[in-house]
Amino acid sequence: MDLTTLLFSFNGRINRGKYWLAVLIYVAAWIAFAGIALLVIGDLNKDDRFAFAGTGIALWLGGILLFLIGLWSGLAVGIKRLHDRDKSAWWLLLFWLGPSLLGGSGRTFVHGGGGLALSLLSAAISIWAFVEFGCLRGTPGPNAYGPDPLEPLEY
Repeated sequence: MDLTTLLFSFNGRINRGKYWLAVLIYVAAWIAFAGIALLVIGDLNKDDRFAFAGTGIALWLGGILLFLIGLWSGLAVGIKRLHDRDKSAWWLLLFWLGPSLLGGSGRTFVHGGGGLALSLLSAAISIWAFVEFGCLRGTPGPNAYGPDPLEPLEY
């Protein structure tokens, strides 16, 4: 499987190793973008009257573009990983939105312990997602979503 298929295709299954490779690529892309942004912002702060006025907008648009590409790719990688575990793509709603919604709700129920309970539930779902995506082996053999990515290809 080439990198384009790994990162952007919604078809098939991927094993844990390919999942962690995708995570490493995401981290490297964000570190590179942050480094470039810091260099550019540092240059803007030097009081250079010839600095490009649209640099801030360009950085903002670059960040939005990187986010959208990462969102598409994250969906593709997450779905293929869930398919390897023989689970529907709908599980992404729980794993991605659940912690955010519960964590946000927990901040509104600060008094009375409700916020703590929602925050703990959010943390439990996040840990479950980490284990599901990054630690557990996929379904051995073929499943409804394709062949086992760990089995050697037949020629």
